[in-house]
Amino acid sequence: MKKCEYTTEREKIVAEAISPVASELRLLDAADLISLIRLEFFGNLSDLVSSAAELYFHPGTVNFGAGGSYKLDWGEVPEVVLDLEIKPQDITIYAQLTLSADYAGLEINHIAFQNPAADPDQNTALLMRNLHMARFQPNLPAQSFAA
Repeated sequence: MKKCEYTTEREKIVAEAISPVASELRLLDAADLISLIRLEFFGNLSDLVSSAAELYFHPGTVNFGAGGSYKLDWGEVPEVVLDLEIKPQDITIYAQLTLSADYAGLEINHIAFQNPAADPDQNTALLMRNLHMARFQPNLPAQSFAA
């Protein structure tokens, strides 16, 4: 995605929202993830992403995308990149989640707002609100969700 002044802020919002999912995926063995990518067992990867996401988000919010890649060189720490589709209400986010031994990172490739506002700040606020609404929040009272 062509970077704009709103990209960094939106990446932070999405990364913070899906950080528990990334933490769950980082519990998996890197060699297993790499082998699934190498052998193109994308259905298995989809199941793993869905299983990690179902602990934190409503079904269908965080999905495995079109593929992934990896870096695995002698003497280097493995790195796995998974394509994700994140779909809070009225928004679709195409992103790449990078998993390594010490960190996880997120890069947004494209965000599609179903009904975008003319003001990009309103779109960013909608992104934050809809990601929050897509999470399981059993301890929050109903009035917390008023917009």
